Amino acid sequence: MPDLAVLPPHPAPLPVTEPAALDLDPAALAAAVAHALMHESPWPRDIRAHLEGGFFEPPPDNAILGPVRPRGGPNGLILRHGRLAARWGDTRQVDMTFSVAKSYLAILAGIAHGDGLIPDLDARVAELVDDGGFEGPHNGAVTWRHLLQNTSEWEGTLFGKSDLIDRGRNLQVEGQGRKGLPRPLQRPGSHWEYNDVRVNRLSLALLRRFGRPLPGVFAERIMQPIGASAEWAWHGYETSWVEVAGRRVQSVSGGGHWGGGVFIHAEDQARIGQLVLQDGVWAGQRLLPEGWVAQCRTPCALNPQYGLLWWLNTGRSRWPAASAESHCFLGAGGNVTWVDPAAGIVAVLRWTDATRLDGFMAAVAAALRS
Repeated sequence: MPDLAVLPPHPAPLPVTEPAALDLDPAALAAAVAHALMHESPWPRDIRAHLEGGFFEPPPDNAILGPVRPRGGPNGLILRHGRLAARWGDTRQVDMTFSVAKSYLAILAGIAHGDGLIPDLDARVAELVDDGGFEGPHNGAVTWRHLLQNTSEWEGTLFGKSDLIDRGRNLQVEGQGRKGLPRPLQRPGSHWEYNDVRVNRLSLALLRRFGRPLPGVFAERIMQPIGASAEWAWHGYETSWVEVAGRRVQSVSGGGHWGGGVFIHAEDQARIGQLVLQDGVWAGQRLLPEGWVAQCRTPCALNPQYGLLWWLNTGRSRWPAASAESHCFLGAGGNVTWVDPAAGIVAVLRWTDATRLDGFMAAVAAALRS
């Protein structure tokens, strides 16, 4: 079965393949699409008002520092073996994608690793980054793997945001539970916590290693080779400008928590997902180092549902309807890229109700004939 890379690059439309030709039951696949359309994200269309209203945290910690835009309607698509089997909504609608950007940072880290810029993930970041962010006995012990697994316990304030804002964060009750708790910090590598400030610290460290803006690296090494559009953008904050090699450049964020992050449409996201499904190879060209996808899919000992900034389905514990090999890039508001290597499936869902994701996966599984 040809992969997506043989299809015309953007802006040519992705041709739809008849489901039966992809060993998919047409009626069952239509039911999966209907499921996605029936379960729209509960998030309002006015994202700025949602963030300023204190969804993630109350004032003053919720101050928006980067670009924000209203969201569009639900949309998405399903690929099987790199061919478009179904789509719904406007799949060229460019929207914020929140923490999906974290998974893209893992892709950039893989490129840095393959280029020799980060030879050893278990080495201390301080050995390669000397900007004051990894000094002292605590932050000085943080490794690249700690940052990529969300176990760094990095302490500090970055671009006007303290790591304390996200301490005690519980994604199961996001927007409802308490966080910002002054709990004692643990030794780096000994505690798992989802913390946007620490991910932003990783982004800045990657910028230091590449020596140029990360969006340019992502465009050159990933997006252009896979035939993506030029309509996506990756933003930082008004406070995240730093000097690199004598130039003033913006460090981008790993989410849209305080604005910024990746603005992108579903078709471009599907191409990225297909690249991952193909182990980082596109049209015979290796874009990610051999073994990097496997590293990203290796469960963290402290959270088996998490790899290197990718969400996993270890033991089918998170999404019982999907294969154990499934992994997702997840963003707040119901932004999902689902990669299921066992079934050859890549699905992108924008503005879906994330609590219904397993139901969508079950509907897709019901459509599989082989």
